[in-house]
Amino acid sequence: MAKKPQKVVRYPRSSQRGLRAFIRNINIGKLIFLVIFIYMLFSVYTYWSREKIQPYEVTEGAIVNDRNYTGIILRKETTQYLDTSGYVNYYVREGRRVAVGTSICSVDETGSLAQQLEEMGQGQSVLSDSDLAEIKKSLTSYSLAYNDNRFGNVYDVEYSLESLVMEYSNFGAMSQGEDLAEKLGGNFKQLKAPVSGIVSYAVDSYENLDETSINADVFDRTGYSRLTIKTGQPAETGTPAYKVITDDTWSVVFPLGEEDLAQFGDQTSLKINFPSENLTMNGAFSVLTGTDGKTYGKLDFKRFMIQFEADRYVDFEVVTEEVKGLKIPLSSVASKDFYRVPAEYLTTGGDGNDSGFNKEVYSDQGTSIVFVPATIYYSDEESCYIDMGEEEGIHAGDYLIKPGSQDRYQVGQTGSLQGVYNINKGYSVFRQIEILAENNEFYIVQKGTRYGLNVYDHIILDADAVEGEGVLVYQ
Repeated sequence: MAKKPQKVVRYPRSSQRGLRAFIRNINIGKLIFLVIFIYMLFSVYTYWSREKIQPYEVTEGAIVNDRNYTGIILRKETTQYLDTSGYVNYYVREGRRVAVGTSICSVDETGSLAQQLEEMGQGQSVLSDSDLAEIKKSLTSYSLAYNDNRFGNVYDVEYSLESLVMEYSNFGAMSQGEDLAEKLGGNFKQLKAPVSGIVSYAVDSYENLDETSINADVFDRTGYSRLTIKTGQPAETGTPAYKVITDDTWSVVFPLGEEDLAQFGDQTSLKINFPSENLTMNGAFSVLTGTDGKTYGKLDFKRFMIQFEADRYVDFEVVTEEVKGLKIPLSSVASKDFYRVPAEYLTTGGDGNDSGFNKEVYSDQGTSIVFVPATIYYSDEESCYIDMGEEEGIHAGDYLIKPGSQDRYQVGQTGSLQGVYNINKGYSVFRQIEILAENNEFYIVQKGTRYGLNVYDHIILDADAVEGEGVLVYQ
């Protein structure tokens, strides 16, 4: 029996077999997942590799640009000196008003009076509620006005508190000093007020200082000192014992810079705040020239002198008007150059709503007038500011035709505007701003302007992060 011929099947080559097997085994779901995974990796990479642009939402705000100064106090003062050596005992508390002939203090050559007064005051050392309240007020005032740069003032406060406590605790015994003086005879002498006024025991070298002798040296506090004698301390002849301030009017003189002079040099009254006393009042303002040729400001007051009777230098603020508007960061502001075109050349065309200019165009057929729409970034009575970077539009050297006239203007004059990049539409658009005030962090700009910003607009926080207009911004 003849054998049947066997059918020969050609076996594919290895490369063909692998490709066909791959195609037969391919899974559409896995392929789609792979494509999505690659796309996600690419998106993450591009997000982290591109420069981040942070937005800022425009809000309403205000700035009060108070200016801080340190001035020197000028008063009418009479200083009394000791004409004999001995132990000084005071009868009048500092800051009290006295009449002519009032016994201010006594000088005991032997110290016997001080010892007897101390013994008499031992049972009266308890401070009253009013005394404690005044001490607390002094501490609160110092706390409010504390400044690390003037830490040395703490020693003045320490002395003032010691004096207050000593005077309050011994005041009842001191009032009997005249009765005790009869027992001491010639070893005891009283000093009485030669004029009426307010008593102060802080004596320095500026009691006779007035506006005619002001110079920069009087504001150098490195060598400043004041002499104060505590009750019961010994003192030599010629030592200043106390002073009497004879007038309620007083002045503060302070250095003026060029900015200060420009801001309020022509004013006659300024609103002043004294942080140490939590006190705000108006002072008559004038400008004077010191003996060194420099310019100084002078504030005159008629009230509250007693609050500062122990001070020679005082820190204060000149309160300026509060400026309100839109609040934007300093970093968001940029400058951009534009073409300046006379405002009288601006017209409308196209559908009747577009603003632009009639431009003179040259061709083989001759000269014609074509309306060219233009974005106006700012305009006033004289000029319109238009973009310099448009490929199709108006360029330097072009001639514009005045509407209703044959007058021509050649484009070329430029001007700069300050503004921010608005990103409400997802890309950067320059918006002009009018700055009203500023501090170390923010500008206050005019709101409601035609080409400016509105509340809740989104702008670029750092203007240097974009190259200009038309940049896509991913928020």
